[in-house]
Amino acid sequence: MSTFQLTDDLYFPPVSESDKDGLVAIGGDLSSDRLMLAYQSGIFPWYNDDEPIMWYSPDPRFVLLPDKLYVSRSMRSVLRKEEFTVTFNQDFEGVINSCRQMQRSGQDGTWITEEMVEAYIKLNKLGHAQSVEVWKDNELVGGMYGINLGTVYCGESMFSKASNASKVALIVFIQKFKEEGGQLYDCQAYTDHMASMGAEMIERNEFLKYLDNVQNPSA
Repeated sequence: MSTFQLTDDLYFPPVSESDKDGLVAIGGDLSSDRLMLAYQSGIFPWYNDDEPIMWYSPDPRFVLLPDKLYVSRSMRSVLRKEEFTVTFNQDFEGVINSCRQMQRSGQDGTWITEEMVEAYIKLNKLGHAQSVEVWKDNELVGGMYGINLGTVYCGESMFSKASNASKVALIVFIQKFKEEGGQLYDCQAYTDHMASMGAEMIERNEFLKYLDNVQNPSA
């Protein structure tokens, strides 16, 4: 099966037509409208600088349900000490650029291209992309960003320059997200870090039901 090649039309094929790796389509652009259509359809871009834009919808999907967030005893202690200050949407550009520059074990370079940085900053200005910042002594030491669809939040990336900073960002965010009616945090692809925080695999069709409820809250 050949992978679907996007055109200028604002369209994605059904995710059921993805290949075994979850690749749905290739090409297109990172316009705000296309990105939001992708996320609302259960699709996200993931590619390297020297590749065309690739759009994925893996099956199964790695997600964190707010009720299943695991906060260890040591992390409860870290939070009680209040050595970090957490803010929301105060330095989106600082967070996404720190995520881009972060060295990650087992990865050569970053998948967050300059083109993606520009596109997500634009989404932030439109109110769709949001960040969490973690500060220590007035320095940005951790954080995360993603796309807020309402009751579903699509996590894109996180970084940590101080021990536990990214965990603090996630825990404080998920607690706030749950209070506001959030139902699912999309991790996209498996990581040991998120698994240790309570994330799990669910079937893509189950994940899509959460998205359907975002678009049709009365359903």
